[in-house]
Amino acid sequence: MYEQEGYDLMGAAFEVYNEIGYGMAEEVYQQCLDIELELRQISFVSKQELRLRYKGQLIDKKYVPDLFVFDAIVVELKSVAKLTPEHEAQLFNYMRIARQPVGYLINFGHKGTLEWKRLVISDLKGA
Repeated sequence: MYEQEGYDLMGAAFEVYNEIGYGMAEEVYQQCLDIELELRQISFVSKQELRLRYKGQLIDKKYVPDLFVFDAIVVELKSVAKLTPEHEAQLFNYMRIARQPVGYLINFGHKGTLEWKRLVISDLKGA
């Protein structure tokens, strides 16, 4: 599901990592990845707010994933030494609220290589 799109996204992320390395602020990677996606003509939206509905009512809390790519993939960026289960849970929640079955967690803070995970929620397929 969205495999080619995922390859294209990760190609852009690896380019950013190879150009500027690890350990910068997350906002730096966000801006660089936005530029790289634009250069590659990959459709994306940055920092789009999500709102949860409960029994038809909007909840006040707003959720803001870093990117939506190809109108289908939720992307959360990090710049930390190591990804944690809490980071995965954050992406999982964004995916559920957005009703998008595919997400990528990309960590630019890991020394030596770009750390990333692809998550798929099968019961959201075709949402």
